[in-house]
Amino acid sequence: MTTQSTAPDGRSDAFHVFDTTLRDGAQREGINLTVADKLAIARYLDEFGVGFIEGGWPGANPRDTEFFARARKEIDFRHAQLVAFGSTRKAGGDAASDPQVRGLVESGAPVVTLVAKSHDRHVELALRTTLEENLEMIRDTVSYLREQGRRVFVDCEHFFDGYRANPDYALSVVRTAAGAGADVVVLCDTNGGMLPAQVHTVVTEVLAATGARLGIHTQDDSGCAVANTFAAVDAGATHVQCTANGYGERVGNCNLFPVVAALELKYDRRVLPPGALAEMTRISHAIAEVVNLAPSTHQPYVGVSAFAHKGGLHASAIKVDPDLYQHIDPEVVGNTMRMLVSDMAGRASVELKGKELGFDLSGDRDLVGRVVARVKERELQGYTYEAADASFELMLRAEAEGRPVSYFRTESWRAIVEDRPDGSHANEATVKLWAKGERIVATGEGNGPVNALDLAMRAGLERIYPPLASFQLVDYKVRILEGKQGTESTTRVLITTSDGSGDWSTVGVGENVIAASWHALADAYTYGLLRAGVEPAEA
Repeated sequence: MTTQSTAPDGRSDAFHVFDTTLRDGAQREGINLTVADKLAIARYLDEFGVGFIEGGWPGANPRDTEFFARARKEIDFRHAQLVAFGSTRKAGGDAASDPQVRGLVESGAPVVTLVAKSHDRHVELALRTTLEENLEMIRDTVSYLREQGRRVFVDCEHFFDGYRANPDYALSVVRTAAGAGADVVVLCDTNGGMLPAQVHTVVTEVLAATGARLGIHTQDDSGCAVANTFAAVDAGATHVQCTANGYGERVGNCNLFPVVAALELKYDRRVLPPGALAEMTRISHAIAEVVNLAPSTHQPYVGVSAFAHKGGLHASAIKVDPDLYQHIDPEVVGNTMRMLVSDMAGRASVELKGKELGFDLSGDRDLVGRVVARVKERELQGYTYEAADASFELMLRAEAEGRPVSYFRTESWRAIVEDRPDGSHANEATVKLWAKGERIVATGEGNGPVNALDLAMRAGLERIYPPLASFQLVDYKVRILEGKQGTESTTRVLITTSDGSGDWSTVGVGENVIAASWHALADAYTYGLLRAGVEPAEA
């Protein structure tokens, strides 16, 4: 077993965090990474401080070959080592002349991960060779790569299934890889079907029988990838393979972020550089942006809902001590606690949410009671404030100040959709508003009735309120609420607006989507002007 420190930042080699987002994670349906994407993700992972970044399979496709060539020149790895992935040589050949093995050497990566068959049926049916030849393929390829100065890890594909079917052969694969010079032999739950107790038993037995340094690679098909990884660690594995946000084939791989957080915070293992854990939420979301997938809101540690509290009973306890309903301080992983205001809210929920928004409500029980009652009344009508903090703050201010925050007053609005004979459509809106004592009539044409209303409001109000020019609608969600059927149903609209330096969300409810959108837009403009520091004005 290798014990020396090999990380660029000098950290101990005693425990490995190995990331395979760029290889195994890229196999997720819906992810298609360019070379530029892979370089960007590699930089984020190195910044985060993982020990190893598996970049792909050089020689297998031009994109991975280009990635390794560019990564050597364009990335100065401060914490991680770049890893090339490949397979053992072909049956009947020799590693020194195998083109695929040569591609691994030519990649320039200091570390190579080899995938090897460890399930006897896979050897005979997929490789179509003998069990002994498979062992020789492993021995020859590992030995050759070591001679070329490469550090070698061996991924034993389908190991747990193979161990169940033929434990003697699976163990011979581990012994052969370690004996040929592999630093780590990784036991792979390739089909993702194992459970924690099974993983713990197998890793314990393999470690006792071989003495090899063991790693673990789990898929999440049984929903146990993270738990299985920790079962292996508890049994003696000192190398964990994961992907950012759990990306991977089928339902995904073991998620890097909960594994690293638990290792640092619950196992007391220093697997990241100092201060890196506080960047975890930012890194998770940044990688999600690169792969063009919305960050999972309910992901442990880094999701926006990971420390969100809705129930009034929870809020009452959190008001006394946040640790009563939180397993860690969210700031440790770069996240924040959020209070959700809903019809389940009690006084404590409203007080804490008010504090989050900058209002000290602790000394005004009457005000808190009115706000709680107002929330319950509005949610009965179909409103929701869980994802509409801006609308909640406007309601809170109205109750606290005795009148709504106002910059304009609506006289009327109208939206027209024209269906033309040639199949085209025209959308036109007219708004009649009052602002600063002035009556305003404005029209707008857009690519839909809501966009036309938005443009009409801008046309009418930007002259009086110039900050509106920077507002941009960035998200729009519609939900049909339970109640009446079909087109008679009540509609709820959630709008997110940005001014370039931040964003805010508002909610509107109405008898149709356009009416609901109007209410949400009006709140969005009102809150945005308040945020910009504009003094409210009498309409």
